[in-house]
Amino acid sequence: MSRNAQSGRRTPPISLRPVKRFVRSTGAAGFSGGPGGSGGSGGSGGGKPRRPKRTGWRRLIPTWRMTLLGFASALLLGIGLFVLGITLVKVPDAHAAATAQSNTWLYSDGSVITRTGQTNRQNVALDKVSPAAQHAALAAEDRNFYNEGAVNIQGLVRAAVNTAKGEGTQGGSTITQQYVKNTYLNQKQSITRKVKELFIAIKVDATESKDDVLSGYLNTSYYGRGAYGIQAAAQAYFGVDASALNPAQGAYLATLLNAPSAYDVATATAAGKQNAVNRWNYVLDGMVKEGWLPAEERAATTFPDVRDPQPNPGLSGQAGYLVDAATQYLTSTNVISETELAKGGYTIKLSIDPGRQQALQDSVQAQLRDTLNPDKRKKDASAQAGAVSVDPKTGAVVALYGGVDYVKHYVDNATRRDYQAGSTFKAIALAAAFENDAKTQDGRTVTPRTVYDGTSGRKVRGGKGTPYAPPNEGDKSYGQITLQQATDWSVNSAFAQLAQDTGLQKVKDTGIALGLPGNTPGLDPVPSIPLGAATPSVLDMAGAYATLDNGGKQITPWLVQSVDREGEAVPLPAHKTTQAISADTANQVTSMLQGVVSDPGGTGWRAKGLGRPVAGKTGTTDDQKSVWFVGYTPELVTSVALFGQDPGTGAQVSLSGVGGIDGAAGGQYPAQIWTAYMKAALKGQPVSDFPTPADDYSGADDLPTAPSTPSGTPSTVAPTGGPTSGPTPSGSGSKAPSDGTGGATTAPTDPPTDQPTGQPTTRPTGRPTTRPTPTTQPTTDPTSQPTTQPTGGTDALVGAGTAASSRSGG
Repeated sequence: MSRNAQSGRRTPPISLRPVKRFVRSTGAAGFSGGPGGSGGSGGSGGGKPRRPKRTGWRRLIPTWRMTLLGFASALLLGIGLFVLGITLVKVPDAHAAATAQSNTWLYSDGSVITRTGQTNRQNVALDKVSPAAQHAALAAEDRNFYNEGAVNIQGLVRAAVNTAKGEGTQGGSTITQQYVKNTYLNQKQSITRKVKELFIAIKVDATESKDDVLSGYLNTSYYGRGAYGIQAAAQAYFGVDASALNPAQGAYLATLLNAPSAYDVATATAAGKQNAVNRWNYVLDGMVKEGWLPAEERAATTFPDVRDPQPNPGLSGQAGYLVDAATQYLTSTNVISETELAKGGYTIKLSIDPGRQQALQDSVQAQLRDTLNPDKRKKDASAQAGAVSVDPKTGAVVALYGGVDYVKHYVDNATRRDYQAGSTFKAIALAAAFENDAKTQDGRTVTPRTVYDGTSGRKVRGGKGTPYAPPNEGDKSYGQITLQQATDWSVNSAFAQLAQDTGLQKVKDTGIALGLPGNTPGLDPVPSIPLGAATPSVLDMAGAYATLDNGGKQITPWLVQSVDREGEAVPLPAHKTTQAISADTANQVTSMLQGVVSDPGGTGWRAKGLGRPVAGKTGTTDDQKSVWFVGYTPELVTSVALFGQDPGTGAQVSLSGVGGIDGAAGGQYPAQIWTAYMKAALKGQPVSDFPTPADDYSGADDLPTAPSTPSGTPSTVAPTGGPTSGPTPSGSGSKAPSDGTGGATTAPTDPPTDQPTGQPTTRPTGRPTTRPTPTTQPTTDPTSQPTTQPTGGTDALVGAGTAASSRSGG
């Protein structure tokens, strides 16, 4: 202590410790810490050594104190938000949300097509639902329901990860969440709706028993056919009460929860039916795994018999097909879920033109239905027609024919994907060849004048494994013909080689680029692909040909113009335009398809009756189970098909004999329906021409100088003479030239000269006026239709790696 001179008081000595601490913390240097010592880092005097300064990347790593503080802050924030959410989110009135309204469907001009939405709903207590049906629902949707909380965090994370990986929208909801969504909320996939769902589910789980939640879920779920709740569904599909449902029936109703319309085996496509069966098996296996169904009983369980849908007067005629197609469009594009749409309250305007729609219905009636007599000819009952008309410039579907009557035939023939396209696919093979600058086996660029061997059963060169050798329609051989002639006459052997020269994968890729869905059944890069082994819908083919008509610009066909609910517009997907192929390729293919109609021996000669420039292609599949004509003018594309379906079993059958005609072909009923409709649809509109292709191939044929490619020795030459006029179209009961067969009603006046070796003695010039006489004469006259089909065909894919069936002649 020192004494203060004035006050006499002792004063404590001044401490330097605070200053030293300050210096250490700031890194100051040059401080002398006392007698004999120095301050700063590492200085003596008993001070704590200074911590090394963090430099470089280490500065980016938070300290443990900062990490702990951040974690605690996030935890507190999360708890606060959770409490806030529980406080603010109220459980809404269930009755208001569960009340269904009707939907109004309009034509493009605003006139009413129909109103739908009559809901079949009947609530039952849980003890009125059979245990088997309860367990089936749990096995399908939430097997751990009774042992978990309201929210399955693990499931939500898994669903989010799978969705982010591009594996489609994944479900991660518990039954409690689904019950909340069905009862209190809507089906929209939004973050706001999902957050509300989580909080309401937590509140519901805390206030209601598991049995009450399961009962509510089963009574509010949508099962299709307008049936809300398991009691209504049991009656709609099986005609029994929910209490009487057995394991097979309960598993099927649980299957429907995943996709009601797609899994309705009474109306679904072949692929949809198989998916339903697969899901049904999954549910039953889950019941066994959880101990709800004995394994021996599972082994003896067979798929249940499902009732046909009950007629809905509002969906009779074509209205049901239009509603069905529009519903498919809305749900597949994620505009509205099927469940939300079933709740009603929507006004949906379609792109369907009422005038053209009526014209299409009238054309099918006059050209097909009026000529059939099922009472006299049982085969007539198997004819099912489908047609779609598309505006190529916009992609709008302006008319659609789905079948005789929706309440009698529930499968929409315009959108089904279970019948092969036949030779209508040859237009896609042409586009693939020109777009990819295809080369023949000896290196020549493929053009419309390239010569191919049209011998029936000729082996394709250049492929792997056992050569593919498809027969032509009627087993007719044409010798050396140009690609244009092969197109006009639909010669299989030439197109099988063309696809090989182009590349089978390129043919598939071109089909997808033109607008065919990538998952189209049968759309595989196998040797039969150019002959139409794939099974696109009538709507799909209309869209692909619309791309050709639109200068190679692809627009996915659409048929919903606007959607409105209670004055609020629902956003629709944009109609994206993509340059799928070059305009030159599209115009060249269009030019070639004009020959199918303008050539008197062309398979589509009946369409010439339209009196306008027409491009198109016929298609006739193996055993004549389906026949097609897809054609277009610069203004409109229309696809028409006839399918053979047994009215009792639904099995695919031959169309030969329908209308009393021996044989069936795309140039008959489909071409007649097409022509009659297009006359009405384009009435009063000015006639316009197709664009002229950039390249002129009207000169000499592309004949090889070496041994003929793509085949060996030619057996005939294409004729230069023959009739200059084609057959006169007659009524539907007349015998027309078969697609891909004889063509003209009169044989050529100058039969081909046998050519044992070397090159043809003459070259065909210009577009042919008649077909050559076949070198292998079938059992019937070449100008008549064959009464039997050859046993080979493109379904005999030896070495092709598949067993597709499509020997299309035209």
